[in-house]
Amino acid sequence: MLEVFKKYITDKTVMSEEDLSEILLYAIEKKLRKKQFLLQEGDTWRYNAFVCSGFVRKYSVDNKGAEHIMSFSPENYWTGDRESLVNETPSKFNIEALENTEILLFKKEDFEMLCKKIPAFNNMVNNILHKSFLTSQNRIHSNISLTSEEKYNNFVLKFPSIANRVPQHMIASYIGISPETLSRIRSQANKK
Repeated sequence: MLEVFKKYITDKTVMSEEDLSEILLYAIEKKLRKKQFLLQEGDTWRYNAFVCSGFVRKYSVDNKGAEHIMSFSPENYWTGDRESLVNETPSKFNIEALENTEILLFKKEDFEMLCKKIPAFNNMVNNILHKSFLTSQNRIHSNISLTSEEKYNNFVLKFPSIANRVPQHMIASYIGISPETLSRIRSQANKK
């Protein structure tokens, strides 16, 4: 797991071997079985989590029992609940492994200390946060301005590897349409 994270960091930024070794000292290795939870609604999230292998989803369940997927995180993605982490409040979300998954966890206080101590790491984290914000902004824009078909086509275009790894009902949940609508879109696309 540590080698995967080490490669991720060296691909993203230039950092001394000493700084990289220090970061790795604070990594907590966690293995999840398929369908095992990393976080459950009501618990307070206290980590920054990096997916080394496998695949997780973050979702909420409404009062009618419907799932609403906020994000998918395959290998080399970060996951967690930023609101719960920053505000130290109970999470509204669940994070569940969709496959057997290996994750590195960094306690909030350790992660903050590493960001203060290692400028290259802090810059990398800030770049990731900026990209995450832009992704969220684009997703909101898509959800309020695109047709169901456009939402699905955008998803497949942006995340082709994810589209092949998750059931269709989860894609429908992520893009905010019903499974029936997605089935109809896919059926019409196959006829073309």
